[in-house]
Amino acid sequence: MKGAHHALDPRDNRPASRIACPWLIEWPPAVCNDWVDSNVSSMGNCQRGLVLLEDLFHTHERMLWGLCYRLTGCAADADDLVQETFVRAAERLYPPDDASWRPWLARVAVNLGVDLLRRRKRRGYEGAWLPSPIEIEPDAPPDALGGNPEARYERLESISFAFLLALEALTPKQRAVLLLRDVLDYSASEAGAALDMSEENVRITHHRARRAMRAYDHERCRPSAALRERTGAALEQLVRCLLSQDAAGLEALLADSVRTIADGGGEYTALHGPLEGRAKVALLHLRVARRRAAGSQIELRSINGLPALVISYASTVRQQAPRAVLRCDVGADGRIVALHTVLASRKLTAIRFAASESPPL
Repeated sequence: MKGAHHALDPRDNRPASRIACPWLIEWPPAVCNDWVDSNVSSMGNCQRGLVLLEDLFHTHERMLWGLCYRLTGCAADADDLVQETFVRAAERLYPPDDASWRPWLARVAVNLGVDLLRRRKRRGYEGAWLPSPIEIEPDAPPDALGGNPEARYERLESISFAFLLALEALTPKQRAVLLLRDVLDYSASEAGAALDMSEENVRITHHRARRAMRAYDHERCRPSAALRERTGAALEQLVRCLLSQDAAGLEALLADSVRTIADGGGEYTALHGPLEGRAKVALLHLRVARRRAAGSQIELRSINGLPALVISYASTVRQQAPRAVLRCDVGADGRIVALHTVLASRKLTAIRFAASESPPL
C-alpha cells in the first residue's frame, strides 16, 4: 500500500450527516439480532454488537461519502450508495475488523457507484447535467481534508465543478480507476482488487482516463485564495448588475465567449443546452432577475471550494424552481467565462436552506 487512504468528506464543516445508520432505523430486530449473534457471540450481549455496528458506520461513513460523491457527482446519489454499502456489509456477516472492513467497504461502494453511472448513462438525462453543489469551507484544516502529497489531484480540487465536469468524459470504469489512482492514491494492485480488474487492465484504463483528462489538466482548477477572491468579486458585481438591471455593466463583466448552463433535471423549466455569447447570456439573466429577484434571499457561500450564490426566490411560479445555486468560472482578467445554475431539487440536497424552505429529499 502506497499510503493511508482517506477521502475528503466535504461535509466535515457541516452538521452531522443526514444518512442514518441503516441497521438502527430500517432493519427488523430479528435481522439485527442475527447479525449480532453471528459476529459478536463472544461479546456476550447484543447491545455491544449494536454499538460495534454503529461505530463501524461512523468510522467509515465520511470516507465512503467522499468517494461516492466524486464518483457520481451527486450528493443524493452518494447518500444512497453509502446507505446501500452498509446494508450489504451487515448482510455479509463480514468480520468486524477495521483492517478488513475499510477496503471491503470501498470495493462495494465503488462497484455500486459504477453500476449507478452505467444506469444513468443508459437512462439519459433531461437537459444539461451539472454536479450537485456541496458546501465546504476553503480554510478547512489539512487533517480534515485528508490531503496526500503523493496524489495527482488535490482533495479540494477533486470536488470542484471543473474537475467533476471533466470526469463526465470518462466511462464509469475509467472514472473509478482515475479516482482511486489519482485522488485516493491507490496502487494498481489495490485499484484492481477494488474493481475486480487485473493490474494490467487497471494501467490501460488509467492511461486512457488520463488521456481523456488532458484538456482539464491543461487548465486545472485549483481553488486557490487568488481564484476565490476573483470569483467572489465577480459574483458580487454580477448581483449588483442584475438587481439594478445594468445591462452595460453586466456585459462588461462577461467574457466574449461566455456560456451559461442550467440544470433543471426535467423538474423545472431550464435551458436544454448551453447558451453562448455575451449579449444572449446577459439578456437571459437580466430577464430572470427582473421577474424573480424582488424579495429573494441571495447569499454568497463557499460551494465546492469556491464562492457561489445560494438563492431562495420570494415568489412561487409554476414550473419555476423555488431555489437555486448560481456559480461561475472566471478568467485571469476577472471576467466571467461560464455561469452554472443548479435548479433540480435532487441536486440541492446538500445545500442548507432556511428550515421552511428546505428542498425535498
